[in-house]
Amino acid sequence: MRLRRSAVALVAVLALAGVSACNDDSKTSASGDAQLEKVNYLTSFNTFGREAYAYVALEKGYFKDAGFDVTITPGSGTVDVLKLVAGGQADYGIGDFTATVITLAKQKLPVTSVGMVHQRSLAAIVALGGGKIKTPQDLVGARIGDQPGSTNTVMFPLYAKAANIPADQTDFIPSPPPGLPALLASDKVDGIGQFVVGVPLVEKADPKKRKAVVLPYGEKLPDLYGNAIVTRNDLAKDHPDQVKKFTAALLKGLQDTIDDPAAAAAILKKYVPKTDLEVATAELNLMKPYVKPADFNGALGEVDPGRVERIIGALVDAKQVQAGAVTPADVVNDALAPKG
Repeated sequence: MRLRRSAVALVAVLALAGVSACNDDSKTSASGDAQLEKVNYLTSFNTFGREAYAYVALEKGYFKDAGFDVTITPGSGTVDVLKLVAGGQADYGIGDFTATVITLAKQKLPVTSVGMVHQRSLAAIVALGGGKIKTPQDLVGARIGDQPGSTNTVMFPLYAKAANIPADQTDFIPSPPPGLPALLASDKVDGIGQFVVGVPLVEKADPKKRKAVVLPYGEKLPDLYGNAIVTRNDLAKDHPDQVKKFTAALLKGLQDTIDDPAAAAAILKKYVPKTDLEVATAELNLMKPYVKPADFNGALGEVDPGRVERIIGALVDAKQVQAGAVTPADVVNDALAPKG
């Protein structure tokens, strides 16, 4: 699995190093206007419907209006995105915030978060109806398919503590992400690590047409954010205006996406022809309340330093990071995040 993840990361690096633009799912850039500043952006993982907002910002000219010629490359998970941004192969990327905190507590990568895509975590354990898993307590002794190092796996001990179950009594089976829905449908595992927005894909992959059983981490851990916008520390320090403009353009695409999920899915399909419109639209409809929860009245993308501190405290309590290993200032540049 380590070899496979390294290979995926290498592909992303090679894609970012190219100079030609094309409308496919490996690389998509704007017009190439010489007056625009070239920027490389990584999605969180692949080009699922949940990533459509970047393509919306590209298609509607929000990046261009902000002065950027943006190249979008599919990411391969939070840790790889952080490493590529830290190494300069990308200027901006998307990564799960909790996984970002855990990673930065262990590796002093020169990256920071500058805005939140999701005000609530999307992480979950997903099963199918009629199986072993119905409640968090059913995870004891269960077999869960997931990619090693994934957000769901990394965060599981924190979720288990909140659900009052022993984390070490759930068996995580190393499995490549593209095959997870089929693995679950074949009943070879009891559940899979999956974002809540992945439910339409999971249900479509099941020939028995069973409904998904979803155990969202956010129900037990409401303070957790979902995906965050990340960039390099030097870019945030030396070019704060660029960071603010890029973030604003991306979040404008996010706003349009949650306002009209079907239109956003259609734009995604224009750039990524293999997109399943029905699944992508369903994903985006599920994502809407995580971008703007019913009890959230702040600005789109806003960061609450108090929440960040509580998240770090919870990770310390769950023994996922060492006390003092990371502070809010190490993981978020609050001055650059959107304000209400």
